[in-house]
Amino acid sequence: MKDMMTKEEFMKRKREEKTFLVITEEEGDSITPISLYRRMEGKKKFLLESSQLHQDKGRYSYLGCNPYGEVKSVGTEVERTIYGRAEKLQGNVLQVLEKETRSAQVDSPFPFCGGAVGYIGYDVIRQYENIGADLHDPLNIPEVHLLLYREFIVYDHLRQKLSFVYVCREDDIASYEEVYERLQVYKEEVLQGEEAEVTEIKSTLSFTSSITEKEFCAMVEKAKEHIRAGDIFQVVLSQRLQSECIGDPFALYRKLRIANPSPYMFYIDFQDYVVLGSSPESLLTIREDKVMTNPIAGTRPRGKTKQEDAEIEKELLENEKERAEHMMLVDLGRNDIGRVSEIGSVTIDKYMKVEKYSHVMHIVSEVYGTLRKQMSGFDALAYCLPAGTVSGAPKIRAMEIINELENEKRNVYAGAVGYVSFSGNLDMALAIRTMVVKDEKAYVQAGAGIVYDSNPVAEYEETLNKARALLEVMK
Repeated sequence: MKDMMTKEEFMKRKREEKTFLVITEEEGDSITPISLYRRMEGKKKFLLESSQLHQDKGRYSYLGCNPYGEVKSVGTEVERTIYGRAEKLQGNVLQVLEKETRSAQVDSPFPFCGGAVGYIGYDVIRQYENIGADLHDPLNIPEVHLLLYREFIVYDHLRQKLSFVYVCREDDIASYEEVYERLQVYKEEVLQGEEAEVTEIKSTLSFTSSITEKEFCAMVEKAKEHIRAGDIFQVVLSQRLQSECIGDPFALYRKLRIANPSPYMFYIDFQDYVVLGSSPESLLTIREDKVMTNPIAGTRPRGKTKQEDAEIEKELLENEKERAEHMMLVDLGRNDIGRVSEIGSVTIDKYMKVEKYSHVMHIVSEVYGTLRKQMSGFDALAYCLPAGTVSGAPKIRAMEIINELENEKRNVYAGAVGYVSFSGNLDMALAIRTMVVKDEKAYVQAGAGIVYDSNPVAEYEETLNKARALLEVMK
C-alpha cells in the first residue's frame, strides 16, 4: 500500500483546509471495476464507468458503498438523512443538495472527490416552471435521489491503479490513525474478499407498453397540429416499456456494458430499486470553471454490413430533416450553456459528427462555455434540465405539450444520472438508455423527436430502436 500523506501533513491540512483527501494507492492491473463492485460489502453501492471505446470521456471509474447520507424528494417534500438521522424539509431539493455538497476548493487528482451520486429526474422542472398537472407515477420512486459518499474507490484506467479515498471535511473528528484504519479495512475487504454471486435474470422476454402503437401515433398527430399552429418547432414524445425481471439486476448491467458500451455507464443500487444504464449523452459536465453539454439528435439503426453502415451514415448526414432538427437542438444547448456562462465564452468544439453504438448511430455536437463565477453546479443544472434533446423547442411550451399528451410521469427518464463532487465538479449523463428495476419489474423508456413532417409509425419504430439495446439484455 502506498501512503500518499504523512501524519504531519495530515495534521497541517486539517488545520488549514476545509476539505482534503486522504488516499492510499494499489496496483490495479489484475482487477476490473466489475470484480471490485462484486467484492464490495455494504449497502447502496454504486459504479460509474466509461467504456474503453470512449476513454476521452472517462479515464476513471468510481465505486462506493455505505453512504453517510442521502437526499430524496417528491415535489417540494424533501427528506434529508445524515448519519442515520432523517429530517423532512419543504423547499427546492437542488438548494438542499447544494448546501450539503458545498465546499471550499479541493486539491484532488480526480474529477470526483466525494459528494452526491444518483439521479435528478425530469419532473424536477416542476419546481421552476408550471408545465401542467402532476401525472400518475406507476414506479412510485423519488423524483430526485442522491446518495452522499465520503469514502470511495477510483479505478484509473490509464495508469492501471486503484485509489482508496477518504474525504476529510471540517466537521470530521477522525484521527490520522482512524482514517488509515478505515482505508485499510476497506482495501482488504475489496482486494481479499470473495466476489458475490450474481443471479441470472429470469424474464418473460415480453414487454408491455404504457400506450399502444395506435395511441402513440395519435400523440404524434396531435403534436404535429401544435407544430403547424406555430406553438413549437419540435417535441420529444416517449413510451415506457416494462417486463418481469427476477434475479440480480447487476447481471443486466454486465450484459449491457458489453452489448452497448457508452461514454456514461452506471449502476446505482438504492436498496429499494436500482437505476442502471448506458447513456451516450452528457446533460452537463463541469470541470473547474469549464461547462459542457453534447446534444445528440438524428438517429438511424446500425447497418448489417460495413458498407450498409457507411451508406446509412451518409444518408443520415445528408438528410435535411435530421440536420435541421440537430441544428435546432444545438442552438437550444448553446442557449442553455449561455445562460450559465461568461458572456462571449460559448463555443462549439465538435459539430455534427456521427457516433456509433451497438444498435443505433447518432449525430453529435459539443457545446462549451466558461461557468459564471456566481453560478454553482446546481444552478447550472436548474437552467439546463431537461435537455432540449428529450423535451423540444421552445423548451417550456414543448414540456407543456408533453404533459398534455403523455399519460405517466417520466421520473428518471430524460433527467440526469451521475455525480456532483465536493469540489464543484459535476458530470451528469442524460438519463436515456436507462432502466429502473423495482419489485421484480424492469422499466425502460425511449422517445422520438417529432417535427412538422414526422411519420408517426417511423417515430414509433425509433422509440423501439432506441430501447432495443436495453430490451435485448433481458434475453
